[in-house]
Amino acid sequence: MSDPAQFPGASSCDTFESVLNSRYSCRAFRPEPLERALIERILSLAQRTPSWCNAQPWQVAITSGAGTERLREGFLEGAGGARRSDLPFPETYVGVYKERRRACGLQLYESVGVGGDRQASAKQSLENYRLFGAPHLAVVTTDRSLGVYGVLDCGAYVTTFLLAARSLGVAAIAQAALVSQSDFLRRALRLQDDRVLVCGISFGLEEETHPANAFRTPREEIANVVQWMDA
Repeated sequence: MSDPAQFPGASSCDTFESVLNSRYSCRAFRPEPLERALIERILSLAQRTPSWCNAQPWQVAITSGAGTERLREGFLEGAGGARRSDLPFPETYVGVYKERRRACGLQLYESVGVGGDRQASAKQSLENYRLFGAPHLAVVTTDRSLGVYGVLDCGAYVTTFLLAARSLGVAAIAQAALVSQSDFLRRALRLQDDRVLVCGISFGLEEETHPANAFRTPREEIANVVQWMDA
């Protein structure tokens, strides 16, 4: 077997792997805002995301200060109401997908000590709409006319954004829950009908000592997700 260290670009790959391994979904942030130049650096890196036919369909709204607080308050006010999103949520989780989802939830609830306490679990769920205390929110939208390929491109953009943020010492979490309040979010951001809400990304500096940031979800073995076709 070849030594991976001898591959072209091995040192760059090591750096990339370090960023991948250190990234996680942050669920508790410090309140202090980031400098605009730092946010712009993240956005500049994310803009390098490859897209279908170079369409670059993403548009991003970034909140800070009073803008973040306005959305946070609106999300919390609507947290108990009806849900409606521009994109359909999964109909159900079955098999291994259900197992992985359940394991992630259990890790979170165990880390914050709520266990089987439904009232405490519900309170933790509300943290989604509090943006986990983050000082900034990025809301990603795509052009409706591009259909599923626009959404796929935005998914790639979200991944690049998360990794770019981590590489610069910024924590983040992608949140589908926020776009379940699409009517409120569309009004708040004054979005036109041709824009489709994809997801939100809460970001800022992590609260390193918070128990919600103490666990890491595992990744499946390559053998369980890859089929080799050599002949």
